[in-house]
Amino acid sequence: MPAPSLTRLDPTSDPTSDPTSAPTSVVLLLHGGKPHGRDEVGARSASWRRMAALQRGVTPRLHQAGAATWLVRYRERGWNGTGASATEDARWALAEVRDELGEVPVVLLGHSMGARTAVHVADDPSVVGVVALAPWWDRSDPVSALTGRHLRAAHGRADRITSARMTRDYVRRAGPVAASTGFEDMGRVGHYMLRRVARWEDVAVRACLDMVGA
Repeated sequence: MPAPSLTRLDPTSDPTSDPTSAPTSVVLLLHGGKPHGRDEVGARSASWRRMAALQRGVTPRLHQAGAATWLVRYRERGWNGTGASATEDARWALAEVRDELGEVPVVLLGHSMGARTAVHVADDPSVVGVVALAPWWDRSDPVSALTGRHLRAAHGRADRITSARMTRDYVRRAGPVAASTGFEDMGRVGHYMLRRVARWEDVAVRACLDMVGA
């Protein structure tokens, strides 16, 4: 089985940022996937490329606030029952952040299955919150990992792949344990963030910066 990998965009590599400043926070991006599938996630994966495009879109503003953006590429494309492979890969990436940067705050920014992965690993001590775009959640997903963390979700009403109603329900369930919660109605847009791209990016950036106090 291949190893997970990271695409790192750090402020130190940005010519518009202070080259001597280490990142003060990290936004860890988690891409989507399929309910089932053991195939390797390659560079041509649509789910991974979608998040790579989002990473490029949000990074300049996050760099201005001292935040690095790291994009995980999972070993396998599927959730496959318990999501063990995806959650292991996310926890590996969180350990990499600590090894490289120490105890900086981390926001998990996930799309679809990536948002599902995020709420399963949000109990990591570095995580301060989850930003979920068109998340794939259902009533089986626990909220306990969000205890003391912030949660923001955004979902379009024309999504036929995942359910905006389920997202609202999950946000309500998380309310009693989370530090704060919020839901953004993206209007009549679908699952893949192909329309109103700038608004998806704005929602993500604002939520991430709020969570790291920038």
